[in-house]
Amino acid sequence: MHVEHLLTDHSLGLRPLWAQDALLAREISGVTVTDLEDPARFVRPGEVVLSGLVWWAPGKAERFVAALKEAGAAALFAGEETHGGVPGELVEACVRHGVPVAGVPAHIMFRAITDTVYLRQWGELSRRQALPENARVRLSRLLAQEAGPADLLAAAFAHLDRTAAHVFTPSGRTVAATAAAPGVPAREAAQLVADGRGMTVSVAADSVSPYERWLLYLPDPDSAPAGMLHEVAAALGRCQETAVRRRSAERQAADELGALLAGAAAGAAAGAAEGTLQAAVRECGLPADGPYRVVVADTGARRPGLAEGALAEVAGHVAAHAAVGRLPDGGAFAVLPDPEEPLDEVWALVAGCDPGVLLHGGTGVAPAGPGGLAGALAQARYALTSARATAPDASALTDASALTGLAALLTGVPADVRAAYSRTVLGPLTTGGSAGSAVLLSTLETFLACDGSWARTAEALHLHVNTVHYRMQRVEHFTGRDLSRLSDRLDLWAALLCR
Repeated sequence: MHVEHLLTDHSLGLRPLWAQDALLAREISGVTVTDLEDPARFVRPGEVVLSGLVWWAPGKAERFVAALKEAGAAALFAGEETHGGVPGELVEACVRHGVPVAGVPAHIMFRAITDTVYLRQWGELSRRQALPENARVRLSRLLAQEAGPADLLAAAFAHLDRTAAHVFTPSGRTVAATAAAPGVPAREAAQLVADGRGMTVSVAADSVSPYERWLLYLPDPDSAPAGMLHEVAAALGRCQETAVRRRSAERQAADELGALLAGAAAGAAAGAAEGTLQAAVRECGLPADGPYRVVVADTGARRPGLAEGALAEVAGHVAAHAAVGRLPDGGAFAVLPDPEEPLDEVWALVAGCDPGVLLHGGTGVAPAGPGGLAGALAQARYALTSARATAPDASALTDASALTGLAALLTGVPADVRAAYSRTVLGPLTTGGSAGSAVLLSTLETFLACDGSWARTAEALHLHVNTVHYRMQRVEHFTGRDLSRLSDRLDLWAALLCR
């Protein structure tokens, strides 16, 4: 099957934007659906790449298309729904790199394109190369029964003796595996997929975040025919779509729990009664007793559901079940049984699925029962603010229990509040903008860092002690504070930290 076959298929309604005849004649090896800014590690030579363009922003097209070219992609089919069309900058990048590009109208689902490729391409293979008919019938029956991925994988590979096959997520979480497949730690699995070792087939499913995508992985590429693997991947895609639809009811229960917790944390007059909160916890499928872990996440100005997808993937690594939803203000949160291990390593694995997205998170002290969840949520949200402040250019997870010093504690205060406090306490020293004000601030900072020792301050600044006394008198004059009082020293130190 060639690229031109898809472009001339009127049932798909694709809009060719640029291509050359020689490129249109290129044979298609498969399909990959991605919205990563750098998709190279998940794209195989000859694959058609489908992208909803949720990653796109001015200036990002060059990196994306260069990655497609480097990976040997056959063509890019770009969804028009997100931006109302395909950005001209993206088309120009495709022309520069020689990657055919076409628009996918908003009413066309990516599933229609993947089905067309696999049905036409693999349908012509011999029975020896594709799934046996009895296995195909068994898979259809399991899909109708809404069976899980483990049952589908077992049925698909039952006729191949001792074949090792896994279903991984990009962060290395094992979704399912055949009986012959050895257990693979998450970090190792993520590296296997990233390095391109073995055979990886992307599982296409609509409405799934980049963090939760499934990848069919075989350590031995020759252990099963390629046609069979794509049939299995298509079945797994339908399985995941069913799971997503089933999860909508769980998300609604989680949203209701989040509303109760947010109201109680804010001290609302109609705060959640203990019985109501316990009922909401049970409705989410969580254990009646703790300890629990509350986690909140933020992915910046990204498409809705992205942060929830990241939290669902984090929870999938450490808990059999979790409540993942949205708070009334739109923030993403999760409540799960408190894991034995810290979440830092899992957070790094999940954030690494898309380095172009900054994944910030916060978590609080584990409450022993439902009554402590509102407080844990307040702690987690404070820790999230700290994570954004301390790591603005990198993904990070902050635990409220790690905020053990004044400097760390203040990072959880909103930036506008910190700035206002600093201006109020330091007064003219911050608003004057003169060299003299800067000298006084520097001397004050050194004086407080030296625990209020005049001699050590003078030594550190290479000044006479009388000069230090004079400058501190000027600081007291401008700020109205008495440096002989511990409380005033703490106020000034906090104001300096808040700058």
